[in-house]
Amino acid sequence: MKRITLRTGLLIFLFSGLFPGALSAQETDPALELLIEKALEKSHQVNIHQLDAEQARVDQKLAKSTFLPKVTLNGSYTRLNDDISFDQNTQKLLISTQKLLIKEAVGIPFNAAFPENIPLQPIDNLQNKDILKSSVDLDWVLFSGFEATNALKAARHKEASMEFAGIAEKDQLVLKIIESYDKLALISASEKVLMASEDYLEDQERFVKKAIENGLATPISRKKIELAQQQLLARQQEFRHNRTLLIELLHQLIGEEREVLRSLSPELVAVSPKEMTAEKRPEIQALEEAEKATVYKAKMERSHFIPKLALKGHYEFLEEDLSLFDPQWYVGVGVKWNIFDGDQSRLKSLRSKLEAEKYREQREEAEEMIALSIIKAQHSYEAALQDTQIAKKEYELAEATFEMVNKQHKNDLASITEVLDALKDLEKADFQLQQSYFDQRQAGSRLLYAKGILEY
Repeated sequence: MKRITLRTGLLIFLFSGLFPGALSAQETDPALELLIEKALEKSHQVNIHQLDAEQARVDQKLAKSTFLPKVTLNGSYTRLNDDISFDQNTQKLLISTQKLLIKEAVGIPFNAAFPENIPLQPIDNLQNKDILKSSVDLDWVLFSGFEATNALKAARHKEASMEFAGIAEKDQLVLKIIESYDKLALISASEKVLMASEDYLEDQERFVKKAIENGLATPISRKKIELAQQQLLARQQEFRHNRTLLIELLHQLIGEEREVLRSLSPELVAVSPKEMTAEKRPEIQALEEAEKATVYKAKMERSHFIPKLALKGHYEFLEEDLSLFDPQWYVGVGVKWNIFDGDQSRLKSLRSKLEAEKYREQREEAEEMIALSIIKAQHSYEAALQDTQIAKKEYELAEATFEMVNKQHKNDLASITEVLDALKDLEKADFQLQQSYFDQRQAGSRLLYAKGILEY
């Protein structure tokens, strides 16, 4: 399946602007969704959590492999300084015993001399000096004293903890991307406000110029407009610098080309998060799983004193080089029981228990802080809604005032200073309205984050 690039996503976004029904089912800005997707792919911290989870999965496989039989092939060659054999007295005794057995077998009297024509078998060496061995060994753990079982459970909970920690990291990154994207939208909206102010000033400049030509205004009025235009240029330059900084921040977080990021045209639209029940935050779930993992780790270390049962087998492929005491094969079952290990297992288990208690304390503290953050975020969102309503009223009043003063000025009933002051008030009110939209969107995102229902 092909991955949609940000450039392609922007084309889709522009297409949806021409045909609104194309993406009507999407609640989130599709360009923002693509930014979030690329940021999650690039994030080093998110990738580190994924690698930690993968390591935990490998630990699970290692724990399972404890119960798989281990087969080892062995090969060796050894040369001794001499053959290992019986001493002379023992060899004479064995030869004499062999003669007695032969006499008895053929019916020769005990005291009669042994016939010279009957061959005797030479006494074999205990071990020849040239030793070539080839064998196979089998080691099979049948019962690990629950050590491997507890290690497996600990690794499973560690994997879950790393995954939840990765989700928490993603949530924080998503909040950062949303904030940067909304700041970019706020700058775009503010630049539109300045463009409107620029149009108003150009209109006033044309009006004053004609008034001067007709002797109805003085050059001072024009200088006041020129000063207002210079101040406007300074504000426009400030917003351009802010836009550049945001583009650099998004480039660092996402890795997308700057030209593509500059082509973004986000808009500030008031949002209203639906009433949804708060869910357990991934930070809490990560701490819960970490606590469970350390509990099973403590059990694993404590089970070091439980007897272990294993099967062992051995088979020699080359029989001719074996000594008289070496078996060709054997199979056995053994028990290993650690009675006392210098108190290390108990202390390690105690340390893991203390670590589990630490995670429990961290979880309880996090739950208290999250409950407080939900209340705070709810109040902040409600306050942001109220501020937006106030900002709308202030903007409507400033707009009406400016229109009235502008008409009075054209009818020579108000000075140019009053017009410029009214324009500044309108510009300020418009800025405050856009800022209220930004604050409302941010408060809504933080409320969803606090409740653990931030979707992306």
